[in-house]
Amino acid sequence: MDFMQWLLSAQIPVAGSALLLREVVGNAFGLASALGGMGRRVWAWPVGIAGNLILLTVFAGAAVGLAPETGVGSVALFGQAGRQLMFLAVSAYGWVQWQRGRTASREAAGGPVPSDGAIAPRWAGKRARFGLVLAMAAGMAALTPLFSALGSYPPVWADAWTFMGSLLATYGMARGWTEFWLIWVAVDLVGVPLLFSAGYVASGVMYAFYGAFTLIGFFVWARAQRQTARRAADEFAAVAA
Repeated sequence: MDFMQWLLSAQIPVAGSALLLREVVGNAFGLASALGGMGRRVWAWPVGIAGNLILLTVFAGAAVGLAPETGVGSVALFGQAGRQLMFLAVSAYGWVQWQRGRTASREAAGGPVPSDGAIAPRWAGKRARFGLVLAMAAGMAALTPLFSALGSYPPVWADAWTFMGSLLATYGMARGWTEFWLIWVAVDLVGVPLLFSAGYVASGVMYAFYGAFTLIGFFVWARAQRQTARRAADEFAAVAA
């Protein structure tokens, strides 16, 4: 068995069952990316992209001959696989946006990037929130029958929910909207049961952990937002004086 074949088929025995090594490694990259995102570090994006590429081979493996006929990894989740493709595109956008933010911060500081991250968090605003809700509804209406036709694992609406929620959460992160953490919470509430029922235990456990992690991230960004606003007010008062 050559290395590539081993990498595609390697499993980790757990309590009489097994986990795909690729699934564990891909989610480990995802966790590292989430930690970087909490700290608003640019490196979170390329690390996340690496994880997305690995997980794409996991969720689409059954459709392209990279999974066994039965057992772990034998079920195709087209919504989950599509999420990874979406993540690749939106993460590239986020990487560029945060890189620009870091460059602007460096120029403003006249030196190294300030320690409070590459982007200043802010609320999305009423118009943007309405757009997020509208996009979620439209995406669900369009993707549920599409994923159903492709043969995605039921309930198919849950697969569509996790796809659209992930898209909007990643876009919100790229824009620096603090609310994106709450979108992730909504994704996890539906996505975790779906992953467990489909047999993707490693991803299910990881996203269950994300559920708590994203709540912490929301409060971390909200606090950073308040601190940024206070600094801006102090600087304005100093100039005005």
